[in-house]
Amino acid sequence: MPKVLISDKLSEKAAEIFRERGVEVDVKTGMSPEELKACIGDYDGLAIRSATKVTAEIIAAADSLKVVGRAGIGVDNVDIPAATGRGIVVMNTPDGNSITTAEHTIAMILSLARQIPAANASTQAGKWEKSRFMGTELTGKVLGVIGCGNIGAIVADRAQGLRMRVIAYDPFLSPDRAADLDVEKVELDALLKRADIITLHVPMTDQTRGMIDAKALAKTKPGVRIVNCARGGLVVEEDLKAAIESGHVAGAALDVFTVEPAKENVLFGMEQVVATPHLGASTAEAQEKVALQIAEQMSDYLMTGAITNALNMPSLSAEEAKRLKPYMQLAEQLGSFAGQLTHTGLKAITIEYEGDVADLNTRPLTQVALCGLLTPMLDTVNMVNAPHVARERDIDVAEVKHERDCDYQTLIRLSVTTERGPRSVAGTLFGGTKPRLVDIKGISVEAALTPDMLYITNEDKPGFIGALGTTLGDAGVNIATFHLGRAAQGQDAIALLELDGPIDAQTLEKVRALPHTKQAEALRF
Repeated sequence: MPKVLISDKLSEKAAEIFRERGVEVDVKTGMSPEELKACIGDYDGLAIRSATKVTAEIIAAADSLKVVGRAGIGVDNVDIPAATGRGIVVMNTPDGNSITTAEHTIAMILSLARQIPAANASTQAGKWEKSRFMGTELTGKVLGVIGCGNIGAIVADRAQGLRMRVIAYDPFLSPDRAADLDVEKVELDALLKRADIITLHVPMTDQTRGMIDAKALAKTKPGVRIVNCARGGLVVEEDLKAAIESGHVAGAALDVFTVEPAKENVLFGMEQVVATPHLGASTAEAQEKVALQIAEQMSDYLMTGAITNALNMPSLSAEEAKRLKPYMQLAEQLGSFAGQLTHTGLKAITIEYEGDVADLNTRPLTQVALCGLLTPMLDTVNMVNAPHVARERDIDVAEVKHERDCDYQTLIRLSVTTERGPRSVAGTLFGGTKPRLVDIKGISVEAALTPDMLYITNEDKPGFIGALGTTLGDAGVNIATFHLGRAAQGQDAIALLELDGPIDAQTLEKVRALPHTKQAEALRF
């Protein structure tokens, strides 16, 4: 009989579900890391919330562990690479907290608009400062939603019930989906300039970290209010404080902070700031929902092998997994490459299979390619729910198998259609195991994808490569490999550089400023 440990406080019904499905369960909450390490080797499954830290050290001691289930969305407390290396499935419940988090956002907006926390403190202190707390109506105001996925869409719906006008910035929001939500899709700069209240609902990625900084705040209208119930670090707290002190920003409501638990913070003590201790998912209904869901998912996996909402494994059998492993790596890299270069709304995705790969079960390959494509902007996407996420966003996904002969023994081509037009990327396996990029936008470029890379599209003009090398050299950036390709003499050219380390933002901007540069992006794999 499989055995599961519940190490964080979950609904009692979760334990009941495990037992009903034939899984033995122990509930031991509040353990120290040493205590967890000492006993984890006895269990096949570990059910957690946010308190338990599943570190590489814990995983190393988990000799029998097969699955870690997080009741909730965020898995920052789980070392996923370490779990993957040990063959441990990591599951979460990406949709269980959506309504609760959206409702908390609306509560924060209302509290901020009417200064409710400060007014409450004043009144309970025996004061009657009616004239001090002059609020603002929400009716007719413009709400700017940054990230219009599951939670952002619910916030938009609730705000419309308050008769607010909603504009949204989301590179993955299609025009049809925007129309269905009755929101106006805009670019980020337009949102910053027009919104009376800005609320964030995006994951923490390299692209979103610090996105609301001094530069962004300077673009906002005077009197704007900032709300963040998504991830700490999306807002540069020092810059926000300065903007509030200057009077440009009227106030902010924050449920998340760069450092948590936030025992101290530069924004604490400011009357214009409403702060809560990461309460977005903290309702009885949400906690019970995610607890029951994770118990069902883990039981299904342990008893039948069924995989649901896994962050590090697709739905496939053990026999297929071994054979598909190199193809899955190739598909994920192609998706990640395209996703990191896609900054406008996705309309359609086509994944084509030629050669040997066309004879295999390509569904997991399509799922992992979609996951790689969508992950740069969506932290809740995984290999299992990626097709569902694409459907929710009205992204047409097509899978095509060709029986025709091709130049390679196997070939996978990923084509995306965005609001700015189509682009494609193709790859193959060298020696049957080594992924290689062989085509970008119809231009032949042969390259292996490595951790830190620089992608450039430029006009094919003399002197560009020299100027690029000088710019990188002056910045202390070493080039490991350099791959070039061009459509034709004097037309578009592509450079793909393997770097010895990440390129900083300042150097990247210098590359973008070089004559003849059309696009320059830092990529990570």
